[in-house]
Amino acid sequence: MFKHVLLLWANPVRRLRSNSPHWRAPDQEVGGPGGGDLVSEASRLSPPGYILGAFMRQPSLFVSHGSPILALHGGAYGLGLRRFADGLAERPKAILAVSAHWQTDLPLRITTAENPGIIHDFGGFPAELYALDYPAPGDSKLAERTSLLLRTAHFEVVADPQRGLDHGVWSVLRHAFPDADIPVVQVTLPRIEPMQLAELGRALAQLRNEGVLILGTGGLIHNLRRVRWDSAGGSIEPWALEAEAWFMQRIEDRRSQELFRHRELLPLSFEAAPTTEHLDPLFVALGASDEQDSLTTVFEGFQMGNLSLCSFAWV
Repeated sequence: MFKHVLLLWANPVRRLRSNSPHWRAPDQEVGGPGGGDLVSEASRLSPPGYILGAFMRQPSLFVSHGSPILALHGGAYGLGLRRFADGLAERPKAILAVSAHWQTDLPLRITTAENPGIIHDFGGFPAELYALDYPAPGDSKLAERTSLLLRTAHFEVVADPQRGLDHGVWSVLRHAFPDADIPVVQVTLPRIEPMQLAELGRALAQLRNEGVLILGTGGLIHNLRRVRWDSAGGSIEPWALEAEAWFMQRIEDRRSQELFRHRELLPLSFEAAPTTEHLDPLFVALGASDEQDSLTTVFEGFQMGNLSLCSFAWV
């Protein structure tokens, strides 16, 4: 039954704000070199062996990863992720991910394995899903660089050499970068307030200027108690459309303070996110963005009646 997904509004890669030199359509010629102007003291303190080169500024990407079955049957959603990745003016040197499926208390943890492998952290799906792999390498120097930036921002970080990539990360990257040849490092999603999560993202923002794509993976609307698991079609539930529209309007307008206060300001907040772990990666990705970015829709759609697949990037 999990092969039946409802994908509506299948509109991959839609420009919401002004053009940016750091993203192009797949047939578009690449413009001149980019690069941000976010420079902190931490950006000048590189670990031994970490070389800062001239890179195109990479996106801060938020992906609603939906059901794990999308790793097998991505359809228009998977194509949207691939088209976005193919449209980048320069491939990422590495990817730094924060996922709903690795949530911890402080201190933060960060993957450091040379070959982290993946975790099939779900149950009740077809056997072929458990046979999937995504053998992306790790990057110990990026883990060290990231830890330095986070500590400079007063976040304690602990190395985790055992942890693999959870499905919130690899199920997305399997579509976007199917060759699994870009190093991936994952940082835990801490149980802290939205404003603090944005501060965490702000600490990571410098990595974008160093060729690292920031990935927050979760879900804009994610309420498994309301999901219609056997839905093979039909309409999107109105409450889900209303809640998603509330979030997207404030994301497009950069009304960050209202987003941080969604529990107070959005009557449907507890329907959209009974628990916040799938929404919280949004605040990290938002914090890693700035006013100079343009917002690009990677995919718009729903699965199983009310599970949002809305994905977008600041580029």
